Amino acid sequence: MGIWDSFLNWLRSFFFKQEMELPLVGLQNAGKTSLVNAITTGGYNEDMIPTIGFNMRKVTKGNMTVKLWDLGGQKRYRVVDASDRNSIPISRTEIHEHFKKPSLSGIPLLVLRNKIDKSEALTKQALVDQLGIDSITDGEVCCYMISCKNSINIDIVIDWLIKHKKTEN
Repeated sequence: MGIWDSFLNWLRSFFFKQEMELPLVGLQNAGKTSLVNAITTGGYNEDMIPTIGFNMRKVTKGNMTVKLWDLGGQKRYRVVDASDRNSIPISRTEIHEHFKKPSLSGIPLLVLRNKIDKSEALTKQALVDQLGIDSITDGEVCCYMISCKNSINIDIVIDWLIKHKKTEN
């Protein structure tokens, strides 16, 4: 992006504010609350307690305000802990079920491979293979490697989310 584009985006931010709401879903202990904290405050706490129900926080980047809904890890709400190999089959099922629901048609899916700082974490390719992401042809799926603890790739995630915001017609 050139200087002129950056200037225009900066100027537009004064006149055109946008909002988006984002549910974070994932298995228990996958790092949803840690991701919310990493995005909104840049902080990390090793002693997090499980979210009961939900938690909502806002973050603004440029002219975009994002409401992050941290949904507890109950069965209805599912994210992938790349270091918990026992949860991979459950995550695979959840991801593939996503694309069977007509109400979710056309909504891109972002799979975050959290806890890459742990030695037992799967590689990105191993996770993609075990989740069967390459076999999904009914919609867009993207997979990023992140660490909420070390703030790795958090900005890339925010940029992807803003880029894929559904525009109102």
